[in-house]
Order: sequence, then structure tokens, then C-alpha cells
Amino acid sequence: MRHRKRINSLGRKAAHRKETMSSMATALIMHKRINTTLAKAKALRTYVEPLITRSKTDNTHSRRTVFSYLKDKHAVSELFREVAQKVADRPGGYTRILKTGFRKGDAAEMCFIELVDYNTAMLTTDEETQQKRTRRGRRRGQKKDAGAIQQTAEGTTPAMEAEEAETKEAPVAEKAAEEEAPQAAVPEDTPAAEEKPQAEPDEEAPKEEAPKAREEETSAAEAKEEKTPEAEEKAEEKAEEKKEANAEKEVKAEKDEASEDKKKEDKPADEEKTGDERKDKEEK
Repeated sequence: MRHRKRINSLGRKAAHRKETMSSMATALIMHKRINTTLAKAKALRTYVEPLITRSKTDNTHSRRTVFSYLKDKHAVSELFREVAQKVADRPGGYTRILKTGFRKGDAAEMCFIELVDYNTAMLTTDEETQQKRTRRGRRRGQKKDAGAIQQTAEGTTPAMEAEEAETKEAPVAEKAAEEEAPQAAVPEDTPAAEEKPQAEPDEEAPKEEAPKAREEETSAAEAKEEKTPEAEEKAEEKAEEKKEANAEKEVKAEKDEASEDKKKEDKPADEEKTGDERKDKEEK
């Protein structure tokens, strides 16, 4: 019977239970987070946390004591070199248990057990919440004082510097606007006749459109006339007349070429005659 026995045997004999706790503690120190059942995680927490406390005093006696529980020299060196430095300022509570639900086969309750100082997600959220709490700023209901300037230990904040620059630029911009205003103003004495009437382009538009419309009408009428059989006959007659005229022109061109060739042939004979006559005259 287990009357008044607080230890959870996990259904194992003493030797088996010690080996289980030793291997789980080694895995937790090396990987910083493991997934197991809730009963084993609670038993491991009471087993590994005293070893982490022992690692804060780095001497030979502490290392040998921890090695008798873990039985792994790599885990012992990791515990004393890195983990001990992380938890140096933490007075206990080195592990965290996060429940994840129930296992599918036997419905055992599962969880993650991890070292608190190695959970980066939880650490970032803690830092962000601390920054939000320490942040100083104006409330929405408060009004900004023109002469009030917030100063930090180093000097004015960049936000206040931007506000000062805007306040300095505002009067300069107003003065520039006042100086440009009279120059831009139009004098009242200018005659209204100088303004160009806007109706002129509208009046000219229909004049330009009128001849275009006429041309379109004439082209449409011609197209209708051409479609009739009489118009087709006239077009054929015109085409024949053009062909005849072209043929006549070709015949005339051929005759002119022939006459020119004859003239060229006759010229050398004439030249020979003139040459003979010149020789006779010279002999005489």
C-alpha cells in the first residue's frame, strides 16, 4: 500500500524510475524543452530543479554530485557553463509546464516542460510589456503648452525638435504668403475688353464641319450613281477611250524614235562629204 507516500513511482521500480528521470533531465538540459506526459513532467520538475540550484556553485564537489544523477558529462558541462549563468539571478522556479491536450491512444494528458530563461517568445513579450509600461507620453485629454518642452537626460527628444521646427517655420510661411498676395492680385483698372471671347472657337467649329459634310454627301451620291448600269457603261467607255489614247501615244513615240535614228545615220555621211570637199579646196 502507498499510504502517506508523496513520491509518484510512475508505475516503475526504483531503478527504472531513476533512469527515466536521469535521461529526461539530460534531455531537458541539452534541448531546453521536451514534450512528455503531465505526470512525468511534474516528477521531473522536482528532480531537475535541485540540480540546477547546485550548478550555481561551480566546484568539483558540485560537479561530481550532479554527475551522479545525470550520468552524462556533456549535460554536466552544459549545465555548469551556460544554464547556470542564465539562472544566476533567479531564486528557484527554473522550469515551466505548458499543457497541450490529451494523447490520442490512451488519452494521457500531455504537456511541454521547458527552462524559463530559454523561451525566446515569452521573453520578447515580457520585454515589450515592460517597454509599454515605462513609456511616457501625453494623454489625449491634455492640451499641449506652447512653452513646455520635455527634456530627457541627453536633451530634447526628436519629437519636440520637430515641433519646434514647425513652430518656427509657421510665421515665416505666413509672412511669405502676405508678401506674395499683393503681387498676385489683379489691378481693378484693367479693361474687360482685353479678355478674349470664348465663343469664337465654338462659332468656327461649324464652319469647318460644313465642307466636310458636303464632301461626304457628294461622295455618297457618286457611289449611288456608280452602282447603276448606265454609270457602269459610261465607265467602261471611258476606260476604252483611255486605252486608245495610250496606244496612239505609244505609236507616235515609236515613229519619233525611228526618225531620230535615221537622222543619226545620215549625219556621218554628210560629215564625210563635207570632209572631202574641204580636202579638195585645200589642194586647190
